Amino acid sequence: MTATNGRPAAGGDAARGDTVAAVVQQWRAVHPELDTGPMEIIGRINRCAALLQQAEDAPLRRAGLSRHAFDLLGALRRTGHELTPSELARETFSSGAAVTKRLKQLTERGLLERRGDTRDRRVAHLRLTDAGRALVDGILPEQLAYEAAALSVLAPEGQGELAGLLAELLTRLEGRMGALHA
Repeated sequence: MTATNGRPAAGGDAARGDTVAAVVQQWRAVHPELDTGPMEIIGRINRCAALLQQAEDAPLRRAGLSRHAFDLLGALRRTGHELTPSELARETFSSGAAVTKRLKQLTERGLLERRGDTRDRRVAHLRLTDAGRALVDGILPEQLAYEAAALSVLAPEGQGELAGLLAELLTRLEGRMGALHA
């Protein structure tokens, strides 16, 4: 069943039974003239992200790491070379202040080490310690298995389709947002 705006009618959406469908149905009752299609997508992306974050990556939690801290360690591991705090912020899409706080904690845990720049004392170069490398290499397979289990509710072809659609959306949003900030 299709509404006049080309979107599924409220009954078809509610049949999905997810929480966003109920919200959309309520908005359609209050404002039937509005196209709630974007809410159906953005709302579901946000809700999925929230549920995945609530579970907060069990393997990481057991290792005493947040997703953000693991992202910093992972960036150093996957790039294979030292990075400055600014480079880590760019690699992990984090603010400089957040990176500084996390780097301090990871350094105190002995997972990272800092090396001053020989030409500019204000610049630090960061690299994984042996313990940091071992932690990332030990957790990554378990974390990927955890993420695969979370996605196992979708058939493999559905996962591929979703990955493709999200990649297209992300590429376009990054280009558009980058142009808006330029």
